[in-house]
Amino acid sequence: MIRIRLLAALAAVALVAAACGSDDGEEAAAPTTAPATTAAPTAEAPATTEAPTTTATPTTTAAPTTTAAPTTTAAPTTTAAPTTTAAPTTTTTAATTTTTVATTISAPGSEWVAIHGGEDCVCADGSPYYYWVREADPTKVVFYLEGGGACFTAASCSFTNGNYDPDVDPNDPVENPDNAGGIFDFDNPLNPLRDYSFVGAPYCTGDVHLGNRTNDYGGGLFVHHNGFVNANTALAEAVKRFGDATEVVVAGTSAGSASAALYGGLAADAFGEAAITVVADASGAYPSVPGINSFIGGLWGTTSVVPDWPVNEGMTAAEWGLPELFIQAGLHAPRIRFARFDNAFDSTQEFFAGLAGFGASRIDQLMALNESNIEAAGVNRASYTAPGTDHGILPLDRMYTLEVEGVAFLGWLTALVAGEEVEDVTCVDCS
Repeated sequence: MIRIRLLAALAAVALVAAACGSDDGEEAAAPTTAPATTAAPTAEAPATTEAPTTTATPTTTAAPTTTAAPTTTAAPTTTAAPTTTAAPTTTTTAATTTTTVATTISAPGSEWVAIHGGEDCVCADGSPYYYWVREADPTKVVFYLEGGGACFTAASCSFTNGNYDPDVDPNDPVENPDNAGGIFDFDNPLNPLRDYSFVGAPYCTGDVHLGNRTNDYGGGLFVHHNGFVNANTALAEAVKRFGDATEVVVAGTSAGSASAALYGGLAADAFGEAAITVVADASGAYPSVPGINSFIGGLWGTTSVVPDWPVNEGMTAAEWGLPELFIQAGLHAPRIRFARFDNAFDSTQEFFAGLAGFGASRIDQLMALNESNIEAAGVNRASYTAPGTDHGILPLDRMYTLEVEGVAFLGWLTALVAGEEVEDVTCVDCS
C-alpha cells in the first residue's frame, strides 16, 4: 500500500454501491477540448511576487491558461494532483477483467493483511484491488490514502509507462506497509499513531481517489478511474471493524492528500460522534479553477461522487476543486480538525502546477492563498510549511527529525492528533 516513492464507510456505502464499477452514474460530460483561456483572476495574492489567485468564493475564479502535458517530459518521481491537457473524451463501458484472486494476503509475521476489495472494485487496468488492514486499538483508527500520480491523457494513463501505478500487488515488498517508515513505523515509541488501528487505501487509478468512470483514451486504452469506489470500500471496512472508534485520523500523502478532506467528511458521517482529524500531506499548492475542475472532473466522473450533503446542493463540476473539498467537508461537519503539511517549494507540486498553468514560480504563495480562501469560507486549517523542495512527510522517517522555526514536526503532529490546538508553522527562509 505504501510505495516509498510516495507515488463513507457504512454511511457512504449506499452512495457507493450503485456506482461500484459502473459508468452509468450521473457524470459531467468530458469537454472536447481543454478549458479555454480566460483572463487571469484579479484577487490579490498574499505576497509580493505574482501568483495566480482565486477568490474567497471559489466558484467565481476564472481559469488561467491551461497547458497540454508534454508526453516526453519526465515528471518528478512523485506526483500530487491532476494537470490539464487535451485528451480523448469518448466514454465507453469496458468490461471488468474477471480474475480468480485470493480474498486475503498476509506475509508471515506481518501485522498487515491485504483484503481483496471485490470484483467491482478494480485498478486502472482492470486488475484486482486490495486494501490493507492492521488491527490494534479499536477505539483509535487511521484511514490512510496513498499517493502516486495522476492520469488524464493516453500518455500519462499508459499501463506501461504512465505517471502512476495502474495496479496493486500485495506481494510486492515495495507496496507492503511493513516496509514504510514515518507513521508506519510501529516499533518507534515516538510515533503518535503506533497504537492506532490502520486501514490503508492503495492508489492505482490515477484520479486522486475521486474517480467513478471508465474512460477510453484511444488506441484500446480503457482506464478504470475507479478511485472513489475503491477507497470507499476500504473506508466501509474501517467502519465495519472499528465503528465504535472515538478517535479517527484521515490522512493522505501527495495524491492521497488531495482528497483527504472529502474522506474526512465521509468519516464524520460514518463514525458517529468520533473526533475526526484530517492531515493532508503535500498537495496544498493547487487552487480551484473552474475550467480545470470541469475538464479533469469530466474525465474522471467526479461530479457523480459529490456527497449528498445539504451544503453541496447545486454544486457544479466547475465548483468542485481541491480547496472546495476542505470547505464543503468543513461546513458539513464543523467538528473536523483540518491540517496540512507542505514544503514551500515542493518540486513535484511545482511541476504539476506549472503544467496546469497556475504560474508556479512561487507555489508558496499558492499555498498561502488556498489557505486564506479556505479560512475565509469559515473553515479553519492548521498548517506546517517547511523549507525546500521535498515532497511528503508522513511515510518518511524525516518526520522524526524535521524542525522549522524551533517547532518540531513530530511534536506538532503529536499534539494535533491528541486533540490539542496547534499554531501555524511557516519557514522564514523557505529556500
